[in-house]
Amino acid sequence: MLDWDDLRFFVALADEGSLSAAARRLRVDHATVARRVQALEEKAGIRLFDRRPRRYLLTEKGRLVAERARRMEGEVFALERDILETEGEAPVEISVSAPPVLTSFFLTPKIAAFYEARPRIRLRLVADVRNVSLTRREADIAVRLSRPTDPSLIIRKAGSVRYLLLASPAYLATRKPEQYGFILFDELLDETPQQVWLKRMSAGRETVLRTNDLSVQCAAAAAGVGIAALPDFVAATYGLQVAGGEGEHITRDIYLTYHHDLRDSDTIAATVAFLAECLRPER
Repeated sequence: MLDWDDLRFFVALADEGSLSAAARRLRVDHATVARRVQALEEKAGIRLFDRRPRRYLLTEKGRLVAERARRMEGEVFALERDILETEGEAPVEISVSAPPVLTSFFLTPKIAAFYEARPRIRLRLVADVRNVSLTRREADIAVRLSRPTDPSLIIRKAGSVRYLLLASPAYLATRKPEQYGFILFDELLDETPQQVWLKRMSAGRETVLRTNDLSVQCAAAAAGVGIAALPDFVAATYGLQVAGGEGEHITRDIYLTYHHDLRDSDTIAATVAFLAECLRPER
């Protein structure tokens, strides 16, 4: 009999096309993905992939298996969403994916009060910059800085984030604008609105640091490394000052989203209301 868990690894590899990408999606190491897929092939007695140096290509039989396995995966996730609301007093865990900076500044400080009001709910906070799949139940609720386009999701605008050009007062006091250096995200995040805006504002001046982590950007700016495009609410915590005119900023909206199958869940409704309160414009 085939192991559903092996099929789950197979579907991830079929979708992503490489061991490393499938491993990131499943949050395991690539050797685990390879081992589970090989186990599935041995149990089924067929070859599911043509293995290339950096790519796994489905065989003809593999495409047929992938089509059925994806349907099975969708049904499993739908079933999990259906049984999320349980009877009795047992705690219910809700997984919330949110950008790390919003998680640490606005969600985490209010969890204790939320637990007092909702003792049956427990949260699993996934502080992640990537857009997780709610259809595959990588999270139950997502906090996003871009509006989702998936028609199966319920979407609610919860607030906005204003980005400013921020640096340490000492850095700004010892340099003329033409001498400014800029702290950017990695190239993988070049298309984010704040990165596009920062590159335009830098006007060809030097990039002094790249990092994939916003907290590192904050620390670097506070240490006098350069200027970064950061949320306005981090300025006081890190002792940062606005570089340039006060009117120079970019705003990104915050969205709360969850799968349509969860629309009747009281637990989801309570958690969404809590998140909305944390992120409301008056915060």
